[in-house]
Amino acid sequence: MLYLSRARELWEKLDRYDLKGSILSKKIGLVAHDKKKQDLTVWCDQVKEKLAQYELFATGTTGKAIIDATQLPITLLKSGPLGGDAQLGAMIVEGELDGLVFFIDPLTAMPHDVDVKALIRLATLYDVPFACNKATADAVLTLF
Repeated sequence: MLYLSRARELWEKLDRYDLKGSILSKKIGLVAHDKKKQDLTVWCDQVKEKLAQYELFATGTTGKAIIDATQLPITLLKSGPLGGDAQLGAMIVEGELDGLVFFIDPLTAMPHDVDVKALIRLATLYDVPFACNKATADAVLTLF
């Protein structure tokens, strides 16, 4: 039993390396509600040197705003209401996302609220570090 536990631990460490022995970068998802996009863009600009070390994914409109402000390389997904939130959720389920920064507007009703709740539920279920504002985003970024 001890050998199995040690083998699993070693395998998890190896899983973070590519075939050349380089450490694979963490993958972080970025998304924000319309009234929070500016806040997320400002935060990304403040921590862009740190974010540049990671592979970034963002929903369409949010990602474009961040790219325009920071010139960070970001893989753009669909807009949130058009399936981008679901794409991030699928990445979480497949173990392809290491953290999620989602600046939520708690004062505005969202027509795609079900998708938003599903994304939050998946991050919680799969134990993916999740930030919903600047303070928690700073905390999550220190984990990486």
